[in-house]
Amino acid sequence: MPLVKRSIKPRHLCRGALPDRVTSELECVTNSTLAAIIKQLGSLSKHAEDIFGELFIEANSFYMRMNSLQERVDLLAVKVTQLDSTVEEVSLQDINMRKAFKSSTIQDQEVVSRTSIPNPVMEMYHQCDKPPPLNILTPYRDDKKDGLKFYTDPSYFFNLWKEKMLQATENKRKEKRRQKVSTSGQALSLQARPHSRPAPPRSPLFGSEQKLVEDPSREVKKVRKARNRRQEWNIMAYDKELRPDARLTPSPYHGMSSESSLSPDNR
Repeated sequence: MPLVKRSIKPRHLCRGALPDRVTSELECVTNSTLAAIIKQLGSLSKHAEDIFGELFIEANSFYMRMNSLQERVDLLAVKVTQLDSTVEEVSLQDINMRKAFKSSTIQDQEVVSRTSIPNPVMEMYHQCDKPPPLNILTPYRDDKKDGLKFYTDPSYFFNLWKEKMLQATENKRKEKRRQKVSTSGQALSLQARPHSRPAPPRSPLFGSEQKLVEDPSREVKKVRKARNRRQEWNIMAYDKELRPDARLTPSPYHGMSSESSLSPDNR
């Protein structure tokens, strides 16, 4: 719901009931209208004075801030002009060791509070009807709660925000504790796991085939056989009818005795 900060009263100039025993109604309405106009001008001048007062306060605070900033700039300009790069050498380590600039400006807190309420809103607040005196029933309550807070509670929204912030903080604390427990459980499981035994060394075998002695749980990959040109030449030396079956793996020592007689150079 929008809140009107400044309201000029009276709003209606000619609206109103005429008093009894009026001889000239037109004259009475004219006089009441002029009086309402004068009241409107007075209300307008009052709000104008309040507006200019707020502008003066804002301009004064802005001037004070600009004045302090100008003083700091002047001091910095004097220091910069007095520096001599040929005499004073500042290392990068010294610059990093210095503390960073820290502003002394105080941040505004409790912006929406009773002390920061504008004067027109405060006047409207005092003109409102007062709440019923329910606080006189507080001594008769068993829960020791203020009876007036059931009708109006200015601290309700602050307490609601405080509960949400405390709940969010508690949720973050529980999440961090859960992460710590999970990481510690994983570390304990890794320490309790037995170490796997290393695979035995491979023994060298003769020929193109080698048997790999590995962990039986691992999948053994088939190794491609090495190509032996001399063995192929010895097989080609036979006739087609006497050649051994290609599906059978020939022995690496096959044909070594007749290698000198069956080689392509001695054919």
